[in-house]
Amino acid sequence: MKLLGITDASTSFSYNYLLLSFIQERFGLAFDFEWLELEKLPLFNQDDSRDKYPILQKLTDSILAADGLILAAEEYNHSLTPNLKSMLEWFSYQQSPFENKAVMLVGASLNEHIPQKAQEDLKRVLAAPGLKAWVMADKPFFLKTAPRAFDENGQIKDPDLIARLSNNFQHFIRFIHLTDSFKEK
Repeated sequence: MKLLGITDASTSFSYNYLLLSFIQERFGLAFDFEWLELEKLPLFNQDDSRDKYPILQKLTDSILAADGLILAAEEYNHSLTPNLKSMLEWFSYQQSPFENKAVMLVGASLNEHIPQKAQEDLKRVLAAPGLKAWVMADKPFFLKTAPRAFDENGQIKDPDLIARLSNNFQHFIRFIHLTDSFKEK
């Protein structure tokens, strides 16, 4: 099974990046796990073709090759980053590689506030007619106060958090199998 993690960091250091690194280290041996940090993307322009931009073609190929996606969303001003939103707009136009893909949402925040509003926006956008992704809505993973959650080696310190992430991840694998059963063969 191939899983793809995507994070969009608007800064040089991101706890969502660290979270996906932890997921890859913890679960990557059991799966073919790849993750991408979104580079600066061109703003969506319906008059342009995404084929014009190699980064968008690389993302398309990676998304199509994956059985499931793990999206780590940054939250700014209670919403998605412009870069992530632009990526989704590119993929909602023409043929969407997100169509019928199982998606797990994760997010880390610097403080006590969970990145819930960004994830709520992400659920709505991913369900839009142009994207048609299947979001595992019942088990998002929020990591608040991320600076205290990780040790100096990038490991989550709290065994209860690790157990919750593991539980969510196992649920996601079952979700992928379930969504696969609905796809036309």
